Amino acid sequence: MRRTLAALAVLAAAGCAELNETLKQIPQPAGNTRQPIGELRIGAALKEALQVGTANAVKLTGRTDGYFRNEAIKILLPEQLRTLASGLRTVGLGPQVDQLVLGMNRAAERAAPQAKTIFWDAIGAMTIDDARSILNGGDTAATDYFRAKTSDPLTAAFRPIVEQAMGEVGVTRQYRELVARGQAIPFLKLEAYDLDRYVVGKALDGLFHVVADEERTIRTNPSARVTELLREVFGRRLPER
Repeated sequence: MRRTLAALAVLAAAGCAELNETLKQIPQPAGNTRQPIGELRIGAALKEALQVGTANAVKLTGRTDGYFRNEAIKILLPEQLRTLASGLRTVGLGPQVDQLVLGMNRAAERAAPQAKTIFWDAIGAMTIDDARSILNGGDTAATDYFRAKTSDPLTAAFRPIVEQAMGEVGVTRQYRELVARGQAIPFLKLEAYDLDRYVVGKALDGLFHVVADEERTIRTNPSARVTELLREVFGRRLPER
């Protein structure tokens, strides 16, 4: 019993690279090599999978062109500004509109790396009931969990970074200049718009989209289960309570 508790204590502190070797030290019931996988092992595997998936998602989005070259998550002008954009393009200001779009995506790419710590905090706080719901849930059950647990702290973390980045890459200035020019176009109705808030929201939408893709890959593609523990656990279900 003491040996089991000691091994579990080591497991709690071990990184992903050491997880399999630690688990091998936990005594298994003798005489039956097909014993059901315990909830602790399944919970550990799920947390490991989510750490891998979220780290991949942050890496994919938090780099140059992580948003801009990914058509699934590229941040476009909000619907409320597309009439302005069309009007500006008709008077030869298309390149300036394109620079505005590029700048919004660059701001999101700069903010994305902040998500890793927030995601991993949510993973660390996960209970066995959370793990059961996620493992037995649909293809994006973990992503739904992250949306519920991390949207507020991610918004708080992203907002100042996006605001700073939008200023540094010239988005705020470009937006104001384009609005000023648009006001000179007859019959073009313009309204005040919080572009920073829009970019933060779209940055989070894109991040969760990539997290969902990573989750589906781990659930459905055996080659994505890069450790023995992931291969052992996924494909099984925890009993409902």
